[in-house]
Amino acid sequence: MGKPEIAKLGHVALVSTDLDQSLKFFKEVIGLEETTEIDGVHYLRAWGDFQHHTLSIEQGEDSYVKWIGWRTKTKDCVLGFKKLLQEANVVVEEFPMGSTPGIGNTIRFQLPSGHTFEFYYDVDKPEAASEYKSILKNQVYQAHRKGISPRRIDHVNIHTSTNANHTFDFLLDTLGFNLREYVKGDEGILAGWMSVTSLVHDVALVQKSALPSKARLHHLSYWLDNSQDILRAADILREQGIPFIGPGKHGISQAIYLYVMDPGSGCRVELFTGGYLIFEPDWEPIEWTRDEQLTVGNTYWGDSVQDKELNNITIEAR
Repeated sequence: MGKPEIAKLGHVALVSTDLDQSLKFFKEVIGLEETTEIDGVHYLRAWGDFQHHTLSIEQGEDSYVKWIGWRTKTKDCVLGFKKLLQEANVVVEEFPMGSTPGIGNTIRFQLPSGHTFEFYYDVDKPEAASEYKSILKNQVYQAHRKGISPRRIDHVNIHTSTNANHTFDFLLDTLGFNLREYVKGDEGILAGWMSVTSLVHDVALVQKSALPSKARLHHLSYWLDNSQDILRAADILREQGIPFIGPGKHGISQAIYLYVMDPGSGCRVELFTGGYLIFEPDWEPIEWTRDEQLTVGNTYWGDSVQDKELNNITIEAR
C-alpha cells in the first residue's frame, strides 16, 4: 500500500452552552437537516451532504470543538495513518465502529497546535425522510426547504498561538495536505490555505499570538451555490435580527463570503461561494506578504473581515 490519503473534510463535533439556541440557529436559520439525536447529541447535515452528519451538537458547561473529522480514501488508509502517526511519536486513540453514530472505526490524535483530528473511512449514508427527500437521485434532501440552506460542508479555519510552522510541517509532510496559498512572515508561514481536494482549502491555519488558549476554531464553513444565495442569506439573517459580516470577497481564494455567529455556542459560520478550483498537478503555492494579506488578501472588496468584533472571537478547540 502507498502512502495513506485523506479524501475530504467530514464533520465538526461542537459543544454548546445553549443547545436550544444552537439547534434553532443551525436547523432553522442556517437550514441544516437533523439526521438523528442519540444520547443528547444532535447530528446534522446540509441538503447535499451524503454522509450521516457534517456537524454534531451537544450541551456542555463550556462551548468548544471536540474534534474535526476527516474521511480517508480507503479503509486501509485509517490503519496507514495510525502507523505513520505512531512512528512520529504521536499519541493515537482508537474507537470502534459506532462509537460515533454513522461513523466506522476511527483514530483520533492531536496536531502540534493542539487541535484534535479524527480519521475514518466507513460511513452510513441514510436517506432523507420521505417528506423531505429530493426527487433527484443525486441529491439527499429537497434544496432550499428551510432557512439559508447551504449545499454542503466546505472547510474549517483553525487558529493557534503556537509556532504554526510545526503544524504546517505536520499537515503537509505527515498528513498529506497540499499548500495552495500562504502568508509569509519573518518567522515563516503565518497563515496557510491547504487542501486534499481540488478546493483552494479544506483547512486554513493561522498563527495568532494573543489567543485565550492555544487551539481555536475561527470558523466552520458551508458552501452555497452562488452569490445570489449569499445575498438571500443576508436577507434571512437581517429578518432574524442576527448580526453578520459581509457580503464581501476574499483576495485569497477569490471566494464570496458572509460570516455569522451561532448565538448558542459562539461558533462562527462562514457562508461561502465562488472562488476557484485547482486541477494542476504541479501547482505552485501562491505567496502573499503580511501587508498584501491586510490590504487585499482578507478583503478584496465588500464588508471587511478585519477589525470587527464578530471576526475577532474564536471558539476553543480541544
